[in-house]
Amino acid sequence: MAENREYKNDVFCMLMEDKRNALHLYNAINDSNYENPDEIEICNLEKGVSLTIRNDAAFILDMNLSVYEHQSTICPNMPVRSLIYFSNILERRIKNRNIYGMGLVKIPTPRFAVFYNGAREQPEYYELKLSDAFEHPVDVPELELICRVYNINYGKNKKLLSKCSFLREYMTFVDYVRDYHRESDYEKLEHAIECAIDRCIREDILKDFLMEHRAEVVKVTQLDYTFDRQLMLEREDARAEGRIQGHREGKEDAKREMIAGVMRKVRDLAQAADLLGIPIEEVERIAESLADGEDE
Repeated sequence: MAENREYKNDVFCMLMEDKRNALHLYNAINDSNYENPDEIEICNLEKGVSLTIRNDAAFILDMNLSVYEHQSTICPNMPVRSLIYFSNILERRIKNRNIYGMGLVKIPTPRFAVFYNGAREQPEYYELKLSDAFEHPVDVPELELICRVYNINYGKNKKLLSKCSFLREYMTFVDYVRDYHRESDYEKLEHAIECAIDRCIREDILKDFLMEHRAEVVKVTQLDYTFDRQLMLEREDARAEGRIQGHREGKEDAKREMIAGVMRKVRDLAQAADLLGIPIEEVERIAESLADGEDE
């Protein structure tokens, strides 16, 4: 299901490859005023770090390592994933430094942010913590990592979007795709993307970017929608299977109770099967399991 996801970019990732956009978003998130995009050092994950893990943007500015991820589906595992990103980048950065020596090896200060633009309603802002995933919770975690999650859907985080024009325009493009896709009753996805691109170009929204990268934008947006749709279907299947299993277990428990009640009055298995109208083999199986339970 995720075989394309780990190496295919999305539109957000494509935009973040531009150091000017990375600088713009960094300033908006951190209320800073850096001006020179050339001070940005882009950090990419090594190929092969994971078959399924990839991140959208990682860069260093003034010894601050920012790891930014875009999500259109809800993922509580972002702190774990971010830890993998950070560890991979840090390992490469200090591989020629003497971490066994007397001198303290300085490392960039990590900052983790997730930008959510999925269809499911979510808070405007919340935090995900690595310690939430610990099998044994502790009051004071000896290792912690916090991801700040920003909901960038329409009407959310207006201050952030007002300070970062490309992020605001990106969300406008996403909203247009959704609108056109909905109008087609969720058919003709490629046509919806093409219509959204045409409208954005007319309205001077990501105009230069969309004109230059139109074919790739269509391709990666289709991949993202296909991935998210597949993920949603798999989750629905899992929930349905859970309901079916629960129903099966409920029916089995009810059958056991019914047979146990009859067996308290009728000790003959054949007579019990006749009274209940079920095969004697079924009565024998349940009776045996009830006897096993009593032995325990």
